[in-house]
Amino acid sequence: MRNYGYFVTNRPAPGPDGVQVEAVRDPILNRVTNLYYRSFDLAYPDVERAKVFLKEFAEFERAGNLPRLILMRLGNDHTSGTTPGRIAPLAAFADNDYALGLIVEAVSKSRFWAKTAIFVLEDDAQNGPDHVDSHRSIALLISPYAQRRSVDRRMYNTTSVLRTIELILGLRPMTHFDAAARPMSAAFQSTPDLRPYVAEKPRISLEERNPAVSPTAARSLRLDFSEADRIEDLELNDILWRALRGGDPPAPARSVFPL
Repeated sequence: MRNYGYFVTNRPAPGPDGVQVEAVRDPILNRVTNLYYRSFDLAYPDVERAKVFLKEFAEFERAGNLPRLILMRLGNDHTSGTTPGRIAPLAAFADNDYALGLIVEAVSKSRFWAKTAIFVLEDDAQNGPDHVDSHRSIALLISPYAQRRSVDRRMYNTTSVLRTIELILGLRPMTHFDAAARPMSAAFQSTPDLRPYVAEKPRISLEERNPAVSPTAARSLRLDFSEADRIEDLELNDILWRALRGGDPPAPARSVFPL
């Protein structure tokens, strides 16, 4: 097992040795955590996090030994709103996407690809309702065995991802929630497609910063971006809509599962 960024406290700045982590807040994770991988910090690019992983991944490749379970946190798609001088929202999104793309490209070109599955989840739906239901959030399954050109209409939850990982690794469920979750078996195919992935380069500058003055700068400055989800969701959604789309955002609406 290897941990990148979960349940750790960052140093204010990296030490002379390049270590980014001040403390690991879980004794089990303490011995399997990469201390050079900086956890949630919106001023630190996700691409730099990817570089830390890729450096260690190259060592795994040389040794021919990859941890069976890897946990990794890439959080810059939360954005800093329009806080003056911080990474601009679109640049933050692009940084997050490119970091993930670089990781997938490296894994897909490695000796481990034929026996790998990568699951990507948002930490939550961020209160961003889509056109179907407010409870929905994105999920990515990346593997040579992932179904191609098909639509899986089954109802899954985050615990479905956990249960699927447990079944792949031969682990017992941790609680009755994951024990009862529907595995994502229908999302896999029996014949692998081993073609490697090539990361798409960002179409916008990753260096773009928010201007010192903007209509929503003062509102962004009042939000706490020091850790994920300390902000008020509706407030940040309103700020981002006005900054990126212009005009008044639609009124927030919460739907429910149909009976």
